[in-house]
Amino acid sequence: MESDKHIYLYSIKFDKLLPILTGTETLTAITESEGDSSLYFAMLTSQISKKENFSNEIDWKYVIQYREHQSKERSSIYRIDINRKHRMLVKKVSFQISELLFSPAEQMLILASTLQLYEYIENFEIYSIHLHNVTLLSKLTNNEQIEYDLQLSCDGKQVLYQTRSFSSSNGKFRVTQSRLYSVDLTHGQIERLAKDFEGSITGYVTRSDGGIYILGQLGTNVQIYTQRSSSKYSILNRGWKGTYELISLSSMNSHDWLAFVHSSFRQPKEVYFVDNINELRMAKMITNENQLFTRRNLPETKVYQWINNEDHRMIERILYYPPGKFELQNLPVLVFIHGGPYSASINRFQASTNYWASLAASEGWLVLEPNYRGSTGYGDKFLSEDGIANPDNLAIGGYSCGGFLTNWLITQTTRFNAALSGAGSTDHISAWKTMDLSVHLNYLFGGFPWEVPYTYQNESPIYHLDKVRTPTHIITGENDRRVPADQSCMLERGLYYRGIPIKLLVFPNEGHSLNKNP
Repeated sequence: MESDKHIYLYSIKFDKLLPILTGTETLTAITESEGDSSLYFAMLTSQISKKENFSNEIDWKYVIQYREHQSKERSSIYRIDINRKHRMLVKKVSFQISELLFSPAEQMLILASTLQLYEYIENFEIYSIHLHNVTLLSKLTNNEQIEYDLQLSCDGKQVLYQTRSFSSSNGKFRVTQSRLYSVDLTHGQIERLAKDFEGSITGYVTRSDGGIYILGQLGTNVQIYTQRSSSKYSILNRGWKGTYELISLSSMNSHDWLAFVHSSFRQPKEVYFVDNINELRMAKMITNENQLFTRRNLPETKVYQWINNEDHRMIERILYYPPGKFELQNLPVLVFIHGGPYSASINRFQASTNYWASLAASEGWLVLEPNYRGSTGYGDKFLSEDGIANPDNLAIGGYSCGGFLTNWLITQTTRFNAALSGAGSTDHISAWKTMDLSVHLNYLFGGFPWEVPYTYQNESPIYHLDKVRTPTHIITGENDRRVPADQSCMLERGLYYRGIPIKLLVFPNEGHSLNKNP
C-alpha cells in the first residue's frame, strides 16, 4: 500500500516545518500562486481504471504489458490552499510534467512535458493552461529540442527557457550548444536571447529591469554576462576566472542582489554574495563548507592549446600536474574524456565520484582532459612531441560518453597501457533498446538500427574486441538507466574470454550519477 506524501513549508516565524498532505502519488513539480496563499503542484499518476486493474489481476496475473504500462504515465495538476490544506484538481494531462510556473499577469499555468524514456524529442514541449478556461491546453513550442529551466520575465508576460537541441537533417546528426529563448504568453512569439554570445549558456536569471544575467561558457571558463534587452549585446561582467554557477537574484526597489556559487581548478565551491554587479570581484564569500580542500596540496593545472593540422582550428585541453611536478616532462599520462557529450572540461573544482582527474593527478599521473571535437589522437601526439608525456606510459579513461569513447579507443589502438571505463556502451544495438536516451543514438547514427544496421554494428566495440590488448578497469551503477550495467558486463565478459586483464566493479543501488555516499 502506498504511503501518504507531504510538502513541507518552513515557517521563519515559528522556526519549524509545516507539513501539507499531497496524496499518495509522486510529486514532479511545484510553484507558488498569487499572494503565496496557495500552491500549484503536479503529481505523476497512472490512468488505469478499476476495470483495467481487475483485468490485469485476473487475465494477466499482473504481468507487465510494457508499452501499455509506459503509455499510462499521466499527470494531475492540483491547487492547494496553505491554510485550509484543501486539495483541488485543476486539470489532468496526458504526459509527465517536469516544471511548473504560475503567471499572475496572464493567470496561466506554464508546464514543461517530459517522459522517463527519451524516445521522441517531440515529447518534450512547453504548454500553457489559462485558469479561466482549464479545458484548453495550448502548446507554446514545437521543435526538436529539450526545454528546461523555465522562468518568468519580471512582468510575468513571457517565459524564458533553455534548450538542448537534437536535430537530424538528411540523416546527419546536428546539435547546438545550450541556448536561451523566450516565448510571449499572449502572442506566442518565440525569440532567441543572447544570440550574439558564441559559447554555451549554462544558466540565467531575470533582472528587475527586464534584462537578464547569463552564465556563459566560453572556452574553459564560465562567466556572468548581462543583456539589458533582447536587442542589446551581451556584456561580460569582469569577475574571477573559473566557473560561476547556480546564480540567484533578489530584488527590492529596482535594486538587484546576486548570490552564486564559484570555483576554479584550485579553489573549491562556495556561495558568494554581491550587491553591485560592477563589483563582482569584490563578492563576499558567505559559506566555508569546503575549507578542507584548501589545506590540501592540490594538482596544478594548465590549459594546453594547439592547432588541428586538418582544419587549422584550435584544440583546447586541460593538463592536471601531480602536486610538486608542475611542467615537469616525461610524466605518465591519463587521458580522461568528459561525458555528455554536450559538455566540456572547464575551469571548475570537481570532487564527484565519476570525475577522477584531480584524484589521478594526486596519485602521480599527468591528466589530460581533451575538449574533443569528434577527432582523436592529436593530444598524445602533441604532448609527446613537446616532451611532456612519457609515450611508454599512457592510460585512457572516461565516464558516460567518456566511457563510450574509451571502449571504442581500446579497440582501435594498443598504445594505452591501461583503460578506465565508466558506464560506457559496448553494443549500441542493445543499448538503443535499454538506455533511457535512445533518441540520442537515433540521431547520432542517422537512423534506427534496422535502417542503418552497418553503422550500429561497425561503431560498436563488441564487434572489435579481438583487437583489444589493453588491461581495463570498469565501473558501473547497478540501477543505471542512462547506460545500463549490462553494457559493462558485456565488455567484461568479452575481454575475460579474450584473456585480457579485466576488473568490473558494480556499485549497488546506484544510478548513472553514482551520488550515494556509503
